[in-house]
Amino acid sequence: MRDARGVLDRLARLNRTGVFLGTVILVLAGLLLPGATGAVVLLALAAALIALLRVTWRYHDRRIRAIRVAVLVILLLAAVAKIAA
Repeated sequence: MRDARGVLDRLARLNRTGVFLGTVILVLAGLLLPGATGAVVLLALAAALIALLRVTWRYHDRRIRAIRVAVLVILLLAAVAKIAA
């Protein structure tokens, strides 16, 4: 629990605009890079999102959880599509 609090404290200090723009850049890079390279970027982003969801899960209500899981599923489907192509 103490480690999770430290992670949450560090995340709270980050610039939200910078985090958003960085995430958009990573998603676009993953979608635009060819084949396995793009898939690796998307899978790394999905892994980071899974880790973030595990730490913050109990702090969100059902609607927010559903939205975040939906985004994760879309990201994973995009990565699988990149691998399959």
